[in-house]
Order: sequence, then structure tokens, then C-alpha cells
Amino acid sequence: MPLAVFDAIKDKISSFLGGAAVALHPVAGRIDGDKTTISEIISLEDRSYCFMARRESLPFTRSETLFCRELLTAFSGLFNGFQHEEYVAHFRTALLASIMDITVARSLRGDHRKAFWPIQQLIQLLKHLSYQGYEGKPATTGFLVYRTTPQLLGKVVRERNHTLMPLKPYQDITPDFFRNPLPYRIVDGTNLFFVANIQMQVTGVLRTAPTALQTDIELLTQREIFSLVRRSGHGAFAVTVNGASEIEVLNSPAKLLVRRKGAWAIFDPDIFRSFLVGSIDAESVDELLWSVYALSKERLGTVILIYDKGARNLARLKKGSVGGDDPIGRLLIHRVKKRTISDLKKAGILLRLLSADGMTVFNGSGRLMETGFIFDTTYAREVVTGGGRTTAASAASYFGKVIKVSQDGPIELYRDGRLVYRFG
Repeated sequence: MPLAVFDAIKDKISSFLGGAAVALHPVAGRIDGDKTTISEIISLEDRSYCFMARRESLPFTRSETLFCRELLTAFSGLFNGFQHEEYVAHFRTALLASIMDITVARSLRGDHRKAFWPIQQLIQLLKHLSYQGYEGKPATTGFLVYRTTPQLLGKVVRERNHTLMPLKPYQDITPDFFRNPLPYRIVDGTNLFFVANIQMQVTGVLRTAPTALQTDIELLTQREIFSLVRRSGHGAFAVTVNGASEIEVLNSPAKLLVRRKGAWAIFDPDIFRSFLVGSIDAESVDELLWSVYALSKERLGTVILIYDKGARNLARLKKGSVGGDDPIGRLLIHRVKKRTISDLKKAGILLRLLSADGMTVFNGSGRLMETGFIFDTTYAREVVTGGGRTTAASAASYFGKVIKVSQDGPIELYRDGRLVYRFG
């Protein structure tokens, strides 16, 4: 029975882990894992089973490993409630509907001795809100859940020049919290957030400082809220419903749990750092990965090549340029070529360059080599075929690391003609 039931959630786990192969096997003892393998023992029906996840070429991060452990604990807990064979269908349905929500709530709880229900209740509330609209626009909101004293939180808010409007008495976050539309019409999860303690009581409303200078990418990726989460106690987090009707959970160190299209995914910067290590400088990696997430959130497609050879070699791979070779185009491209990713981001033009048609090419120093680049796929060996971006990404990955963002949101990593990871 455990193996048959596990099959019901196997695809969800694989998707969460970026397309990794996952399996559950009966075993007599522990099987050691390595950087590209997660191996965990679970006991079901007085028998030991080994959960295995494998992802070639790209190591698992600590966050992914810890999430899998929480998921297996949730699996075991649910399984014990359906011991009889006649409940197999009930169990499969419960798993499909709830196990990822339970795992997210458990991972956010921190203290395993305490119940995760208050966090789960907040997630359920926001799931309902994500399907809601008001006057033709999606409902949005945000919560900062702190794990420190109100006094220390107030100090952090003042240091960051934000405003905290206290609420007394505290208000419990109940299923009818959003019955009145004002809470999600005014507290938008962009510069206004509810502030709540870990008992899921709202203690005030936070307004971020209008004077904080942030780029478009920093605004889209909530860099200031990440900063507040980091200073709000161990285990603090923020959770929002954004304009794309997705739930974003912001953790420290900076990573995101995202509920998109009804499924949970993890945006872990360490995955992208591992993929790009050795191909581009570390500062450019961090600037680029958050820019890629901003594109995904805004549903803007792109193909980015980190080219590992010289400009002269790149010229022979060029089939053409988007927009041709007119004087205005040459002038505009000349003004941005050789500028770093950081420079382009600060100038507010990085997202526009990345989301333009054609491929964007950077060298190992993070400097722009080409934009609007049309890649000649005949120079590549066998490639993954599909749409124009997929074919170009696969072909170009023989000449460096490639990041592709689809217009419907997914982020894909390519190397040596193969898809090695997928988010969303």
C-alpha cells in the first residue's frame, strides 16, 4: 500500500525538486546519498522504506533536503490515519490535496514541538484570497510574521525608516479575516503589510518608507521585506498574495516558497549559484538570479547565455539581430554593450533588455556582449526541440550556461544541450 499511495504524489515532489527523479523502495538498511542524491529512511507498517531523489549535474541544496524530510514526516503522519486497505483512495485524495501545504506549514513552524495549524490556517486563508478579485483586479495582501519581541521589532522598523501602526487589542487571523474587502484593498503586500506574531494574531500594520530607493527588480523581488524578515527573529517569514494571484513565502536566508498554478515550488538562490559557479562572477550571479525571478513573476520571457569564449567566436554563431542593423539600433546597443549586469540594473534597463526579443549574452565578467541576438542553431549538436526559446536555449547551452524564462512563468536551466532544472 505505501508504494501505491506514494505514486499519487510522486509527480508533485519531482516538480518541487526541479524535475528530479524520485522513488520509494523497501529496504533493509540505510542507503547513503551524495550531493546529487537525497536518501531518507521512513518507517511505514513496521517496515523500512527509503525515499530517493536524484538530480544529475545539479546538487540538492540544504533547503531542498530539509523540505523532503518534513514532507516524509507529513506522509508518515497521514498514512497512519489510513491503515486499512479500503482507505487507499481516501488517502491518495488527502495527499494530493494537502501534503504540500502541510509540509510548507511544518517547514515554517521551526519548533517541531509545537503545532503548525495556525500557520496552515493562514496559508488556507491566503489560498482562498488568491482566487478572489475586486473591481476587475486580483486581491493582494501581505503579512510579516515576526519571531522576536514587539520592542525589538519596533526598533528594527525605526532603523529602516518604516512606520509601524500598532493595533490593540490584537486581532486573531480567522477564516473571516477578509470578509470586509478593506484589509486586502488597502494592505496590498507591496508597501503595506499586516504584522503578526507566531500565534497568528495581527499586532499592527507596517508601511515601508517611501524614500527607500529601490530598482524595479528590487521592488518586484521584495528585497526590503527580505531585509526585515532577516532582522525579525529566527524563523520569521513574510507571506504575500501578489498581482499574479500567487502566494509567495519569504524566508531567511533569502529564498521563496511560491504557490503557482495550484502547486508549490521553491526558488532557492543556492540552486542557481550552484548552476552558474565558475561561469560568471559571484556578484553577477546574485544580480542575475533575482532579475530572472522578477521576469518570471512579471510573465516576461527571455533566453540568457553566459558565453564561455571570446567575442570573435561568438560572431560566427550569430544568425541575425532582432530589429536588423539600422543606425538607431546600432546606437542603442552600442550604449549598453560591455556594461555589467549591476550597472544595467541600477540604470533601470536590465529587465527591458532581458525581456526583448532574441537572446541576451553575457561574458564571465557579467558584461553584456549581445542583446537581441539570434542564435544559429545549426552550429549545435542534437538539441531539445520545442518552441523558439526552447530550441535556442538548448542549442546555445553547448557554448555556455543558459537560463530560459517562459512567458507563462517557468524558469529552466540548460547545459550541454540538456534541461537540468525547472522552477515553476
